[in-house]
Amino acid sequence: MPRYAQLVIGPAGSGKSTYCHNLYQHCQSVGRVIHIVNLDPAAETFRYPVSVDIRELISLEDVMEELKLGPNGGLVYCMEYLEENLDDWLSEQLEDYIDDDYLVFDCPGQIELYSHIPVLRTFVDQLKKWDFAVCAVYMLDSQFASDVTKYISGCMASLSAMIQLEVPHVNVLTKMDLLPSKSNVDKFLDPDARLLLGELNDQMAPRFQKLNKALAELVDDYSMVSFLPLDIRDEESIQYLLSHIDNAIQFGEDAEVKIKDYDADMGESEDAGNFDMGGEDED
Repeated sequence: MPRYAQLVIGPAGSGKSTYCHNLYQHCQSVGRVIHIVNLDPAAETFRYPVSVDIRELISLEDVMEELKLGPNGGLVYCMEYLEENLDDWLSEQLEDYIDDDYLVFDCPGQIELYSHIPVLRTFVDQLKKWDFAVCAVYMLDSQFASDVTKYISGCMASLSAMIQLEVPHVNVLTKMDLLPSKSNVDKFLDPDARLLLGELNDQMAPRFQKLNKALAELVDDYSMVSFLPLDIRDEESIQYLLSHIDNAIQFGEDAEVKIKDYDADMGESEDAGNFDMGGEDED
């Protein structure tokens, strides 16, 4: 039986660690077991229990001090060091997680790690060799959806990560709870190329119209570039997103969902640990 993994990626400040914290709290409340792995060597504090921590292998602070590197160069060095130690350190850290275990990898926010540096691709390929079913969960701040040019930029970054990693991919608009009006972003959840092109042409000089047309058509051709909204205050929103991710990696189809031991006399206990994947559309 496979093990399962979410690879939580996205730009710095997009809400990756906040999502991991709220996902952990949600799973606790329904009696479901997940394990969170920190892959950010620059992380300082956590609001969730860390099962595996890259800082036990290498930390950004030590690298910057010893090698006199800046934050970005130091982080790339840390991730390349992790890449070199996948078979040794990481395999040992993950050996206690057996069939049907569910891991969530909280990744750093440097976008180049997902776009062109092959570290995370190597990491994902190794997880596959270890019989993990992996889904990339790409986080984008919903503030990007307030402006069509920012939104296109976010789509291109997401698409780059999708092509680079080649695993099931779910895009998420985070921080929906901070928006004054959610209606303004509805058109960006499942974008229409014609509407995007019209808004781009309205906001940019005429000389960019051919470029705008190419970008809009690219988003339309890769129709997978759509987003799910996430409001962390809403348990149904978290569950809705989790169901899509579970569906993408077929969690619960070949094995029973692991749940915590709790009083069987509680009327909702049986329902809490079993999720119906049949009614969700794949992303």
